[in-house]
Amino acid sequence: MLEVRKSHHRGDANHGWLQSKHTFSFGDYRDPEHTGFGPLLVINEDRVAPGQGFGTHGHRDMEIISYVLDGALEHKDSIGTGSVLHYGDVQRMSAGSGVRHSEFNGSKTEPVHFLQIWIQPNVTGIDPGYEEKHFAPETKRGQMRLVASSDGRDGSVLIHQDAAIYAAIPAPGDVLEHPLSAGRTAYVHVVRGQVSVNGVSLESGDALKIRAETSIRLEEALRAEVLVFDLPY
Repeated sequence: MLEVRKSHHRGDANHGWLQSKHTFSFGDYRDPEHTGFGPLLVINEDRVAPGQGFGTHGHRDMEIISYVLDGALEHKDSIGTGSVLHYGDVQRMSAGSGVRHSEFNGSKTEPVHFLQIWIQPNVTGIDPGYEEKHFAPETKRGQMRLVASSDGRDGSVLIHQDAAIYAAIPAPGDVLEHPLSAGRTAYVHVVRGQVSVNGVSLESGDALKIRAETSIRLEEALRAEVLVFDLPY
């Protein structure tokens, strides 16, 4: 079964310094038909004005992944981690038993554009943790590059859930296929550009829920970048 989630149907929040698109219910945006997909609970596409950001706040028992698209994202947390992330960087913070952090635009002149992704962990109360990895564009061109997984394989960041996240930059003429094991679902989010997923044409910000299929197929791409979530039911 294939179900399209169009970009313009996402929740829209404009706070002046922050413009955000919510794929699933978040903050003041509530949609009972879109409260998550399996353990995938949040995909927020955020644009933060220069010198602005999210002040220190807390989380518990959540895997929080940031995927930077443009600009500089500055992170600080209560476990002593501080970093500035750029395009190609993937950050994972396991909130576990509790962590406080802030996220700011690291530039005083340019906006920052990133995806914030929340995945419900399959363990609770663990010690908070942090990890970041850089995935250069060439490692994603013409292939689905594993960027997050339950065991940190192939240089991916480790998440505490039986899930895997792949990033791809398919070119026109590429056909990329990822098999889905029995009992698995998938969520495909188009970061930018255009692409056909299992025969469905999608554009920037669109997504596709995939159930009861044996594979994910990306083709007919145009200036595309895509995230593929391989998830348990």
